[in-house]
Amino acid sequence: MSASPDLEPSALRAERARARVDSASAPADSASDSASAPADSDSAPAGSAGTAASDASAAPAARASNGNGLDEPVAAAAAVLPALAERVRTLRARRGLTRKALAAAAGISERHLANLEHGTGNASILILHQLAAALHCALAELVGDVTTDSSEWLLIRELLENRSEADLRRARLRLSELFDNATGDERLRRSHIALVGLRGAGKSTLGRMLAEDLDFPFVELGREIEKLAGCGISQIHSLYGANAYRRYERRAVEEVIQIFPEVVMATPGGLVSDSATFNLLLAHCYTVWLQADPEDHMRRVREQGDLRPMSGPGAMEDLRRILAGRASFYAKADLAYRTSGKTLEQCFAGLRAQVRAAILEAG
Repeated sequence: MSASPDLEPSALRAERARARVDSASAPADSASDSASAPADSDSAPAGSAGTAASDASAAPAARASNGNGLDEPVAAAAAVLPALAERVRTLRARRGLTRKALAAAAGISERHLANLEHGTGNASILILHQLAAALHCALAELVGDVTTDSSEWLLIRELLENRSEADLRRARLRLSELFDNATGDERLRRSHIALVGLRGAGKSTLGRMLAEDLDFPFVELGREIEKLAGCGISQIHSLYGANAYRRYERRAVEEVIQIFPEVVMATPGGLVSDSATFNLLLAHCYTVWLQADPEDHMRRVREQGDLRPMSGPGAMEDLRRILAGRASFYAKADLAYRTSGKTLEQCFAGLRAQVRAAILEAG
């Protein structure tokens, strides 16, 4: 039963207006974080609610009109072709090519290119790929990737292109230090232990045991998100969309880092999908990726009484695909620890030893 508007927590009233815009553009990942992903969402059962909290900072403006009677998403779509036309003209001019020469190099008709440059031609992805090759630029540059908006972006991207994962990690850490995203205190960072990974990896179980052993508080980030929103995680997704959920998730991470000088935190499986929040976690917490085989993820979630993994015949394949898609992000954690093929006692003993060694190493 939906709540009366007069009785809704203020945070929810704020998100309801924003959700009118967010729901139209919510990413596909939102579904995997709420109901359909077999081992992704670490949320509490639907219907659990925390304390309502005012969320003035997250209060959105209602969907705006662009003055022509078009809603913002429609207006944004209408601006795509003119913006593409401008980028093609700019890149062609930068390369010193005539329209005829570019059309020949790309293998398309000059008339087709003229329509595209006037903002009336709706090119296929194949045509755009051919144009990008002829202009000697990345397809992303042609379609308007944010990293192509300025010469500085392009120069930075050139420096990072074709670098190894190790080099890119060093660059990311240096940038974090430069822009004050890092704590600057390694001892403090290692006093914030954040467990990441898909559902069924053992974050809650091992997290509680580790917190008790270290005499640290234990925090389920999902519960903190519910407290901020004043409703269950599944309700945030269904009522306000994935973008609203990600905002609450980031705020919850920020609050845990600020409030607790020492903590063990179990994070939702999809947290790594938001690069800003994951960067925040990496900069301020000692992160541990709890790894498990897909079959173990599925079995453990089923043993917890959660039947969502059984919701479809392709559930296991979906799980494998989610895990494969996120593995490169989970791998950015400070420590990767496998929980498959071990008893609970063996898992905890090994994890305890490695985490304690990391804390001692920081002094």
